[in-house]
Amino acid sequence: MLSRLMSGSSRSLEREYSCTVRLLDDSEYTCTIQRDAKGQYLFDLLCHHLNLLEKDYFGIRFVDPDKQRHWLEFTKSVVKQLRSQPPFTMCFRVKFYPADPVALKEEITRYLVFLQIKRDLYHGRLLCKTSDAALLAAYILQAEIGDYDPGKHPEGYSSKFQFFPKHSEKLERKIAEIHKTELSGQTPATSELNFLRKAQTLETYGVDPHPCKDVSGNAAFLAFTPFGFVVLQGNKRVHFIKWNEVTKLKFEGKTFYLYVSQKEEKKIILTYFAPTPEACKHLWKCGIENQAFYKLEKSSQVRTVSSSNLFFKGSRFRYSGRVAKEVMESSAKIKREPPEIHRAGMVPSRSCPSITHGPRLSSVPRTRRRAVHISIMEGLESLRDSAHSTPVRTSSHGDTFLPHVRSSRADSNERVAVIADEAYSPADSVLPTPVAEHSLELMLLSRQINGATCIEEEKESEASTPTAAELEALGGELRALCQGHGRPEEEQVNKFVLSVLRLLLVTMGLLFVLLLLLIILTESDLDIAFFRDIRQTPEFEQFHYQYFCPLRRWFACKIRSVVSLLIDT
Repeated sequence: MLSRLMSGSSRSLEREYSCTVRLLDDSEYTCTIQRDAKGQYLFDLLCHHLNLLEKDYFGIRFVDPDKQRHWLEFTKSVVKQLRSQPPFTMCFRVKFYPADPVALKEEITRYLVFLQIKRDLYHGRLLCKTSDAALLAAYILQAEIGDYDPGKHPEGYSSKFQFFPKHSEKLERKIAEIHKTELSGQTPATSELNFLRKAQTLETYGVDPHPCKDVSGNAAFLAFTPFGFVVLQGNKRVHFIKWNEVTKLKFEGKTFYLYVSQKEEKKIILTYFAPTPEACKHLWKCGIENQAFYKLEKSSQVRTVSSSNLFFKGSRFRYSGRVAKEVMESSAKIKREPPEIHRAGMVPSRSCPSITHGPRLSSVPRTRRRAVHISIMEGLESLRDSAHSTPVRTSSHGDTFLPHVRSSRADSNERVAVIADEAYSPADSVLPTPVAEHSLELMLLSRQINGATCIEEEKESEASTPTAAELEALGGELRALCQGHGRPEEEQVNKFVLSVLRLLLVTMGLLFVLLLLLIILTESDLDIAFFRDIRQTPEFEQFHYQYFCPLRRWFACKIRSVVSLLIDT
């Protein structure tokens, strides 16, 4: 009896797994889940711990053993999704950025979104011009340390904080000036609200970039925002497509397709190539979820989406949460006392050192900081000043806008050669969503080829710097990849032919199986209950005597004729 109890307890312990979730303030929440626990159970535990009701904007992200990022699906088992050895480590992040974060009902929700955008600012995902950057950093400073106090904050106190990937002494002085003169008396909640109000006006608000290549082999970043689909190349936004213009998203292997329907019934297909099939599938699933969340009126309108037009091919996926309109309506009904917020304050941060002390630009010598600052801010301003809605160009005519991209790059290189030693581009500062080692190595290679510098990335991923031999090998892969992308029409034809061949093979296989089953039913003497029941039905007897037997005699006659003809010849 005792041994049974011990064995039962050991089995129950084996079915329990320890999970650690890193929160937005870099603290950690640890819990234990059962083997068959769904993602929804873990997410509800986490939201209960945070006292969060407006939880539909958030999600849990993890990295699989192949270094590919994923969002945890709430309808599936946590253990089966992670495919790694326990204990499990995940991250709590904003998954759907609110279109208007200021309109969020509760302060705790606004605070968590504030922490996410602060991370975006530091890791280079939120781009802005110099004046906006100084104002955003001053809001963060006011929220974290309060009013300026000469006794506590000596000269150069803002240099002890790092708000951006890189910044100069001039920018630090501007941040301190705004903090001293314009923000005095603002509470942390007010500063955070003003920060959100300013951040939502920026073009790259809500951008979670996915690295890809276009049909011409040029590097690009794809992203989904509350307002639509965005493509960034260099430091320019080359495409902005509203959600009501996106008609379909699909992928095949590494190829991602976006179907667009614009005014005057103009239909366009944009084609991009992800580093790996897993990264492309992740991009597709993110697009399906974002389109459903921001575009639909009700969650009852959500449908299961297939990545292919053929029933036997491709992946199927369905968004399982509520849509933005339903979330806003539900938030309006919240009636409770505002929960207490425990702000991080001056706690050391693991991956967002805006609240840590240390060197500002450890990777850049002091004598070059001003030049770096000029080139950085020039790139930021060019992205900021770009048109709000760039006309979309068809993917089949990718060469038509290639000269424009090259000319803009040439102009940028000329400016950098004159005023700076280093160039700024989103490829250097934006943290990509997929963290597959292959894609990161390609990015590192492209940065070294272009002479750009690498900045610190979020520590959710681990990527090593390639050696010279690896760089040479990767260079060959990169050139082969670019050459392969030069002929999209041939690839489209080949894929269509392969799809038709697969369909024919499947059809022939089904017909062969049916023919085999028919022969067994009519010609064999197998006395199986299943076959016997079928043979005794009136329909089968009619088919057998009126159709099958004459057809068999006709075939036998033809075969005898052919055999006799062969014998005579």
